[in-house]
Amino acid sequence: MTQSVKDKAISHYKQRLASKLYKYHVEEWDCDIYYRSTSSMRTESKIMALTQQGKSADALVESIILKALDQDGKRVFNDSDRASMLNEMDPNVIIKVASQLNNTPEDETIEAIEKN
Repeated sequence: MTQSVKDKAISHYKQRLASKLYKYHVEEWDCDIYYRSTSSMRTESKIMALTQQGKSADALVESIILKALDQDGKRVFNDSDRASMLNEMDPNVIIKVASQLNNTPEDETIEAIEKN
């Protein structure tokens, strides 16, 4: 039985979600943050909506809240961390981390990094 285009698209997305986590070391915070190479359209739409409203800082923070994971794939920040991130954390680090989480190089999977 041939898969429909819809089924192929869903299968592709599920494979990306199940794929290996990427790892990014945040030197300033002395920790590793993990993240996936993709996220849901719902997640992306939240970030895009903030950007379109001219709320760039909020969009960066939202990216980190929704995409930063621990090595087990669980979120490291929650919605209640938003105010702290906006007011009590170094904006340069927030920008750097959000940029990394939003732009996953294909050769930076944990396995690829560990091979080197």
